[in-house]
Amino acid sequence: MRTCLVVDDSRVVRKVARRILESQGFIVEEAEDGQIALDACRRNMPGSVLLDWNMPVMTGIEFLRALRREFGSENPPVVFCTTENDISFIQQAIESGAQEFIMKPFDEDILVGKFIQVGIL
Repeated sequence: MRTCLVVDDSRVVRKVARRILESQGFIVEEAEDGQIALDACRRNMPGSVLLDWNMPVMTGIEFLRALRREFGSENPPVVFCTTENDISFIQQAIESGAQEFIMKPFDEDILVGKFIQVGIL
């Protein structure tokens, strides 16, 4: 069974992503910041991560770097989903181990398309 950890401080964004991913057959877990997400990964590594950048406690990029340091550079695949659109943010995300980057707001076609593109779906 495919699993995805949706990490975003916005409850609305988490719920929208959950609805889309569950319609694609995923079991979805949610986390509202990077620290909660890292703890969730330590308990049970998800098959993929949909990750926001700007969050309290631990940002998305801090989470990603910690995840890659602790568990390696390939798994799980991480797709950043954020309002940050400057090329430096995209470059930083990819260099830190993200597989792809999508902009908010997103819809089902965008999210599913990116997951297909990186081989999650």
